[in-house]
Amino acid sequence: MRNPHDEALGAPKSPLPHAGGGGGGPVEGATPQDRPSPDPSRKREGKEDPIRRCILTGDRAPREALVRLALSPDGAVLPDVRAKAPGRGAWIGVTRADLTTAIAKGKLKGALARAFKTGPIAIPADLPERLVAALERAALDRLGLESRSGTLLTGSEKIEAAARSGQLHLLLHACDAGTDGNRKLDQAWRVGRDEEGSVLRGLVLPVPRTTLAVALGRQNVVHIGLTERDAAARVEEALHRWLHFLGPDPILSPCETASQGASASPHDAGAEISGPEPDADTTLRGI
Repeated sequence: MRNPHDEALGAPKSPLPHAGGGGGGPVEGATPQDRPSPDPSRKREGKEDPIRRCILTGDRAPREALVRLALSPDGAVLPDVRAKAPGRGAWIGVTRADLTTAIAKGKLKGALARAFKTGPIAIPADLPERLVAALERAALDRLGLESRSGTLLTGSEKIEAAARSGQLHLLLHACDAGTDGNRKLDQAWRVGRDEEGSVLRGLVLPVPRTTLAVALGRQNVVHIGLTERDAAARVEEALHRWLHFLGPDPILSPCETASQGASASPHDAGAEISGPEPDADTTLRGI
C-alpha cells in the first residue's frame, strides 16, 4: 500500500518558512522562521516541485523544502535528506527543537505510525543530530559540486570584483570570517546591485573556514560567491533546509570569533552600514 503522505498533494495552502541564515548570525534581528521561502520563479525551467505534507504540522510545501524520513526494513527511522531511499517515507518541516519535543512527547511516533501503517517503529534517540549532520553534509556537498563546475568564487578580491560588476547572485561567509572583511564584500554586493544604503548582506554560515575548505577542496575558504543564477538557487535550496532545521538558536560547534585570518586584515576594512535591522528579504534575495 502506498503511503498517502509520500504522494504529491496539490497546491500548498501555506508553504513552510525556510531559513536564510543560521548559527553565526547572518542577519541580526531575523530568525529562520522570518525568512522567505525559495522564490518559485527561480525554479529550473520545465520543473515543478511536488508538494508534500509535514506529518507533524500538516503544513504543505514543495518537496525540496522538507526533509524525508525513511523506514528501514527492520523498522528504524532514518534521515533521507536526498529522498533517494527505497520504500516508504514521511516528510517533516520542523526545527530540531520542535522535532526533539515531538520525539519526547511521542508525537513523532504517532505521526509515523499513521503514515507508515506498518509494524513497530524504532526512533533513534539521536535522530535530530543525525538530521543535522545529513543536512549539513548535503549543503556542503552542493557547494563542492558548484565549485567543481566553475560557478563559485573564493578569495576576497575575486568576489569583490564580481560583486561590484553585478555578477554576484549569492554571497556567503564562514562563521569565523572577520567582520570587516564581511562588511567590505557586503558593501561591494550592494554597489553592484545598485542597493547602496540597503541592508542587503551576505549569509554567515554556521561552519568555519576549515570546514568550507574541505568541502570545496581549496585552501582557506573564508568567503564564497556564486556567479551563476541557477547555481545560486541550488545552493540556496540546500541552505534553506539545513538552516531552517537548525532553528533560531542552533547548538553548534565552537567557532572562532573575529578571526585574524585574511578576511580580518586592515585591507578588508569597510564602513559599517547603519540603519534599520534587515528584513526577511535581504539576505538571499540576490539570487
